[in-house]
Amino acid sequence: MLSNTCKTALKAVIFLATKFESGHKTGIREIADYLGASEHTVGKMLQTLVKHGIINSFKGPTGGFYISEQQLQQPIITIVEAIDGKNSFRGCGLGLTRCSATHPCPIHHEYKEARDILERIFNDKKIIDLREPVNNGVAYLFG
Repeated sequence: MLSNTCKTALKAVIFLATKFESGHKTGIREIADYLGASEHTVGKMLQTLVKHGIINSFKGPTGGFYISEQQLQQPIITIVEAIDGKNSFRGCGLGLTRCSATHPCPIHHEYKEARDILERIFNDKKIIDLREPVNNGVAYLFG
């Protein structure tokens, strides 16, 4: 349902959120190393997130990427929409182009139910909600 780039973006934003208290600005290399992703992919993805106002960047020797207190309050659906688009939770589970309630694929009804639950979670959960379990050591962004 979510692209690998979108999953990486979610983890990157949560990682930046864990740095909020320290005020630390994080470079592309540090984020890419932490996530085990290529610097090129992470750099492009981070710029997309900056363009959509999900995170901030600061250029120069003390620069890097960071997140503000206000941005911590954003629902994580904003990340999904910035990377994968607004229709991320609309597609057919089997990838059919003509799947609908009146012309369903074999898993349409079950998949729609699961998709709606996921969309609700992504709308309800804020970035700060995902940061806390990581900061408290009860959830992880790798492995």
